[in-house]
Amino acid sequence: MASVSSSSHLNKTVRQQYMSLPQGQKCQVTYIWIDGTGETLRNKTRTLDTEPKSIEEIPEWNFDGSSTYQAEGSNSDMYLIPVCMFRDPFNLDPNKLVLCEVLKYNRLPAETNHRASCNKVMEKVKEHHIWFGMEQEYTLLGTDGHPFSWPPNGFPAPQGPYYCGVGANSAYGRDIVECHYKACLYAGIKICGTNAEVMPSQWEYQVGPCEGIEMGDHLWVSRFLLHRVCEDFGVVATLDPKPMKGNWNGTGCHTNVSTKEMREEGGLQYIEKAIDKLGKKHPEHIRVYDPHEGKDNIRRLTGLHETSSIHDFSAGVANRGASIRIPRQVGQEKKGYFEDRRPAANCDPYAVTKAIAITCLLEEEEKGAK
Repeated sequence: MASVSSSSHLNKTVRQQYMSLPQGQKCQVTYIWIDGTGETLRNKTRTLDTEPKSIEEIPEWNFDGSSTYQAEGSNSDMYLIPVCMFRDPFNLDPNKLVLCEVLKYNRLPAETNHRASCNKVMEKVKEHHIWFGMEQEYTLLGTDGHPFSWPPNGFPAPQGPYYCGVGANSAYGRDIVECHYKACLYAGIKICGTNAEVMPSQWEYQVGPCEGIEMGDHLWVSRFLLHRVCEDFGVVATLDPKPMKGNWNGTGCHTNVSTKEMREEGGLQYIEKAIDKLGKKHPEHIRVYDPHEGKDNIRRLTGLHETSSIHDFSAGVANRGASIRIPRQVGQEKKGYFEDRRPAANCDPYAVTKAIAITCLLEEEEKGAK
């Protein structure tokens, strides 16, 4: 039996008795932010007198940054700046989820607030209408840290039957996946699909296409929903890029990229130019494709298990062992998008999309302006 949390055993029928109580005109707003690790999300809830109709109607708030690895106790107040609002799939309408940027006491962005700088870059490239789609892989664990539904003292059968698998001996934890999918749709997340992955208890969902800053906003809130759904089921979702050593696939966040020029007739030439630019900046991108400057990804990008080596840059049509994959359909139609397969599952999507936008769209323009 998989190890699950004690909270998941609480009586949900009793809980529902209270959750169904009317709340009048009041609205619960849950503020969500990225803490000082750059990976973990925090949240807290307040009551507003009426349902907010726009993000401008959500007031700023604050929190104790000394308890989230973001400030010293002697100067711990941090500001929460609402930036994006979603429906709340746990407390239901009219209640809201609100993603926030974090500002320090001097109202400058906190160290792990990569949204602020990403947004500036996306404003600079907005005429290119850059679209992103990110494929978030994750692994389900019991509360003991062992993969969900794996034998307690051993391993399941080797990889092979699990990718897009069906059946109790192939798909572990589908209830969580389906509930997360529905929660994302209810909230307004641009989730576009899901599937079981190569390693048992490993899954993926896709978010996009999203334009500009919207990509990071939607992926971060989708992660919050994932962790929150897993909490209800008493299990853990880890974004560790290599949760299990040995002959098991790692966990990534493949990032699909397309500009207006790439989507038009003859767009393949713009895709190839972008790939050439990315190849020249490979080390710089590796440093921002996980929260620890490549130290996480080095365990995953080995050249095995459908990855390229972290030390080399490569590209190819339909090649899942390359740094950059051009889908076969794109190669045939000569337009569309490319897939950067290097970002780790625990990457910050703001850092990833910012780096891609700068390398592919801004650096040449800035050189020309000098």
